[in-house]
Amino acid sequence: MATLKDKTLFITGGSRGIGLAIAKRAARDGARIAIAAKTSEPHPKLEGTIHTAAKEIQAAGGQALPIVCDIRDEEQVQRAVAQTVAAFGGIDICVNNASAISLTNTEATDMKRFDLMMGINTRGTFLVTKTCLPHLKRSSNPHVLMMSPPLDMHPRWFGGHVAYSIAKYGMSLCVLGMAEDFRQDGVAVNALWPRTTIATAAIKNVLGGDKLMRMSRTPDILADAAHLIFQQPSRKFTGNFLIDDTFLNAVGNATDFEKYRIDPSMPLAPDFFVPADSKPPAGVRIARLSELA
Repeated sequence: MATLKDKTLFITGGSRGIGLAIAKRAARDGARIAIAAKTSEPHPKLEGTIHTAAKEIQAAGGQALPIVCDIRDEEQVQRAVAQTVAAFGGIDICVNNASAISLTNTEATDMKRFDLMMGINTRGTFLVTKTCLPHLKRSSNPHVLMMSPPLDMHPRWFGGHVAYSIAKYGMSLCVLGMAEDFRQDGVAVNALWPRTTIATAAIKNVLGGDKLMRMSRTPDILADAAHLIFQQPSRKFTGNFLIDDTFLNAVGNATDFEKYRIDPSMPLAPDFFVPADSKPPAGVRIARLSELA
């Protein structure tokens, strides 16, 4: 199996959670990772900073470059990418992980929050990818990965949280368009999304505390899926909307998904945006709505 040794990853929002898990999985191969995120000082409700993330990446076997960067700011993104190239010589993989969430309906969503989600999720993804692109073109196997959902245009995914859905689907629309834009250059653009909720700060602080955390999987499942995506040939594997366990099962031949569970005694909670026709691998049971109450 190919490794990511000496590959350079530029990861947004990688100071904790899914972004950090992806970084640490790549670090085990000896990758070089730039962490571009806003958290440079400890936050009372959020674990980790770019500096603690860098230490964890180094402990896992990789090189780390912590960069304070608000991806809504074009000059900051340009500086962050330039710093990464100066330190590591290029960029092979761009991971658009940074995201903002507010599960409020139309009346309850103030425009400041709307602008925040659009600025980070959709605009930030577009800006970071655009800025990394000249360097990705020089890589032997370049990949762009959006942590965004399949484009399943069902009303159930929009009602109740229209603004958030627009912002997340904006990331997925970038996948749809950029995969075509970059096809001739051999730069792969794919989306990855979890079948179940993932035990992150968003679940703990936004969606509902201890029970849902126990019904979740660890970020490691997305890290393993991303690692497998980055090993695919970029000229052939592009424009895909992937669900973590299905992809690991179909392409990686993975069958053990129990290792990712927070609490094996609890049923797994389904995440938003997973299409109804997407079936889990054999042996994986997703909770019924009645079990989520």
